[in-house]
Amino acid sequence: MNIKAVIWDFGGVLVRTDANNRRDALAQHVGLSREALEARVFDADNRRQAQIGAVDGEVYLQEVAAELGLSVGELRQTFFGDDHLDQTLMAYIRALRPQYRVGLLSNAMNNLREVLQTQYPILDAFDTLIISGEVGVMKPHPAIYLLAAERLGVQPGEAVFVDDFEQNIAGARQVGMHTVHFQSREQTLQALGDLLAAEHQTQ
Repeated sequence: MNIKAVIWDFGGVLVRTDANNRRDALAQHVGLSREALEARVFDADNRRQAQIGAVDGEVYLQEVAAELGLSVGELRQTFFGDDHLDQTLMAYIRALRPQYRVGLLSNAMNNLREVLQTQYPILDAFDTLIISGEVGVMKPHPAIYLLAAERLGVQPGEAVFVDDFEQNIAGARQVGMHTVHFQSREQTLQALGDLLAAEHQTQ
C-alpha cells in the first residue's frame, strides 16, 4: 500500500457531544424524551433531504425550531450547545500535512461550510471538503468516496477514511479505501498511527 491521503468525518469524530445537559433540558422543555428529540433533529425525512441538498439547511433548521417553539439561534444553543471541537485531534490533522493530503467528508447540510468558517474555523486544515448537501449524495454510497479520492488526487486504495459509523466504514472499504472506525480519540490515533507506520516499513 502507498497511503497518500487521510479523510475525516466531521460530526461524531472531530466534533462530539461531550454531555447531554442542554439536550436533556430542551427535551424536558418541549415535552419529549431526549431520544425522541434527537430523532426529530437527526432522522426526519426532511433532514435526509437536506443532507443531499434537496432542502436548504437553514430552511430545515427553521422548520425544526418552529416546531419546538424556538428561534434557530435558540435551537443551536440548546440542542448543539454541548458539542465541542476536539482540538487535540485537529492539531494531529494539521500535522499530517504536507506529507499527506487531508480531506473532510461529511453527511451534512449545505450550511456546514459556513459553520466551518464561523463556529468551527478549521477550513485551513483540509485540502478539500466533500459535503453531502453540496454534492447530492451521502455516505455510504460509493460515489461520495470516489469523489473524495478524485478531489484529493489519489486512488481510493491510497486513502484512509476515519468515521464513527460502521456502515460508512463499510462503504469506504467497498471502494478499496483503508479505514479506521472511530471509537475514541486515543484508539483512533493509535490505529491510524499503526497503519501509517506499517506503510513506511513496507516502502
